[in-house]
Amino acid sequence: MKPTYEQSAAAKLAHDIRESAEKFDGVRRFMEVCGTHTMAIHSSGIRSLLPENIALVSGPGCPVCVTEKSFIDEAVLMARGYDAALATFGDLIRVPGAMGSLASHRAEGGDVRVIYSPADSLAIAAQIAPKPLIFLGVGFETTTPTIAATVKIAKEQSINNFFVLTAFKTIHPALKALAGKSDLHGFLLPGHVSAILGVTCYDYLVTDFHKPGVVVGFEALDILLAVKNLSDMVVSDDPRIINGYKTVVREEGNPTARALVDEVFRPTDAAWRGLGVIPKSGLGFTELYRAFDARERFPVTPPESKDDPRCRCAAIITGSKTPDTCALFGKECTPEEPVGPCMVSSEGTCAAYYKYGAL
Repeated sequence: MKPTYEQSAAAKLAHDIRESAEKFDGVRRFMEVCGTHTMAIHSSGIRSLLPENIALVSGPGCPVCVTEKSFIDEAVLMARGYDAALATFGDLIRVPGAMGSLASHRAEGGDVRVIYSPADSLAIAAQIAPKPLIFLGVGFETTTPTIAATVKIAKEQSINNFFVLTAFKTIHPALKALAGKSDLHGFLLPGHVSAILGVTCYDYLVTDFHKPGVVVGFEALDILLAVKNLSDMVVSDDPRIINGYKTVVREEGNPTARALVDEVFRPTDAAWRGLGVIPKSGLGFTELYRAFDARERFPVTPPESKDDPRCRCAAIITGSKTPDTCALFGKECTPEEPVGPCMVSSEGTCAAYYKYGAL
């Protein structure tokens, strides 16, 4: 049977990548920063097309995975202590905290609503008023503009029982924390996030760290081309930032969305699983919108919680380990009974390995 265009193009790119990689002195490791890239790479079998001296490793681009378990405990304590309902995206439901998960809280009678858009929270808040509704704000620059817009609407419409518990993250501080690692040689940069941030904002990878980066979409051929671009730039020692997703990502990004976020939120220190507290890497509320801050309205003190010391999530999302090196993987830790968030999230590396295998 004659190969399809996609198959022929993939074979040609794989051949070109192998030719380029023959000039390496050792293994080169490229990090896909985005969790959606991780899933796309595994589902399309891209790893099986690459030579042994090119390794694709996962980064901290899965928002659920980098959120520390104390966030889940905060949410449950607020719900219990203040008779509040919780609204969340589905990925958070089974993430374990020290006191259980949102799923177990719901099984015990707690009011937990799974939503598909932040705007759904406002309708729920109106239905249950005056009972408070706390939206669990987890995500990167892709989701924060829609959440900022939701908060702004709540203010304009005087919806006074709607609140947000924030665990937002911004990608640049984490990327800067990782870019200095000598065993990382280039970056597949996130497509959706870059639609908001743009392309030139990544120039520090070149100027400060001498590392190349390619903004890329989620089709297999696009990812293979990005790997070829990274390989060629490593061979020529000519690092640049390339926009490989021009159909979606503009050089300047989306200034309107960024301005909306800046109106509602301000930079704040944030704790990342695997990276610790990174200054100014999270988002809290500006003074104008403080009334929507769940932490101010419903103060709680979550218990000290630590990850299971056998769980490798922290090392996996910083590119240091792969799921198949974890003793729990596929045994005690499965999608049905997850030990860590990397097995829970639809963007989690462990979930990708479990569903599609190491290749």
